[in-house]
Amino acid sequence: MHFAREEYLERIARARAAMERAGIELLVTVDPSNMGWLTGYDGWSFYTPQAVLLALDGDPVWWGRGIDAPGARRTVFMEDHAQSVVGYSDDWVQNPPRHAAEELARLIDERGWGGLRIGVEMDNYYYSATMHHRLVAGLPRARFLDATGLVNWCRAVKSSAEIEMIRRAARIVEAMHERILAVAEPGMPKNVLVAEIQHQGTLGAKGYWGDYPAIVPMTPSGLDATAAHLTWDDRPLRRGEATFFEIAGVHCRYHCPQSRTLFFGPPPKHYRQAERAVLAGLEAGMSAARPGASCEDVAAAFYAALAEHGFSKDSRCGYSIGMSYPPDWGERTMSFRWGDKTVLRPGMVFHFMPALWLDDGGLEISEPIVITEDGAERLTHTPQELFVK
Repeated sequence: MHFAREEYLERIARARAAMERAGIELLVTVDPSNMGWLTGYDGWSFYTPQAVLLALDGDPVWWGRGIDAPGARRTVFMEDHAQSVVGYSDDWVQNPPRHAAEELARLIDERGWGGLRIGVEMDNYYYSATMHHRLVAGLPRARFLDATGLVNWCRAVKSSAEIEMIRRAARIVEAMHERILAVAEPGMPKNVLVAEIQHQGTLGAKGYWGDYPAIVPMTPSGLDATAAHLTWDDRPLRRGEATFFEIAGVHCRYHCPQSRTLFFGPPPKHYRQAERAVLAGLEAGMSAARPGASCEDVAAAFYAALAEHGFSKDSRCGYSIGMSYPPDWGERTMSFRWGDKTVLRPGMVFHFMPALWLDDGGLEISEPIVITEDGAERLTHTPQELFVK
């Protein structure tokens, strides 16, 4: 386990308090980040139905594919595996018209939970319409409530142990950006550079090993960099083009994403103007990010500074981060944008993401930050600038 048993018990108490506020008697969480946060489970098994069941008393129950049950016993904090780890047989795996949710409904009923108010994550990557349909059909006495985001919000304020994990991931992303600067050259095929990035990310840094990221490296160049989420191909890097690198260091599933932009040759004037605008926005947003302020306050400060330099941005400029699995390293809770009134608290961690997409490329200079008792702290030491080579 990456954390002490006591930490898991505190997390469960936090989740149960949220369940009681929502009128939920049994929580069925299928999000692997939430499953891991509550129990410690860590396995690449989320392509088949799985869940953690959390009632208002007793240990949580891990439920999943039978061949993944040994992995659960290896990683969860619960000690009574006979009761807390339940696997289903392989004839339920990708075998329509059958669905493993029928087995989950049977388990819930057997445990005496079949008539409870059951919370499920309706808007989640891992909870399909078929899974919900089979659960509802199999538990006719239950009342189903939407628990989307319930555990995600419990994760918003990180413990000191979690922040230490993110700090370790920060050392790794620093090393990844250093590697990019060291080896990137005009003419280098993009896939070769990405191999270097992934190699460094897996090697880790400062004695901390690198885990796999929830998002692959985003590394578009030139006109491709006018889009936000393109990946790579085998085309060579070119002089006179910008490439931004949106990457993350990861340690024990905790992510520290950070973006930087590299330009080969003298950057055009508008890139330098965009650089000044982004750096001014970063400074303004960091000054606004403090306990008691809102996510919207940070966004407003950033957008105002950007406007003073003649630029605008119509998308959010940051989001909450922490423990995550594919396909996203964000926590899907808070965002730095208009209308988000969430009050900042010490221990919240964000990817402050003031990217600009220009007519002929993109500029990303982003910072992972943690809210402290009296402000906000950068988690990395990567130079804040447009890199030129």
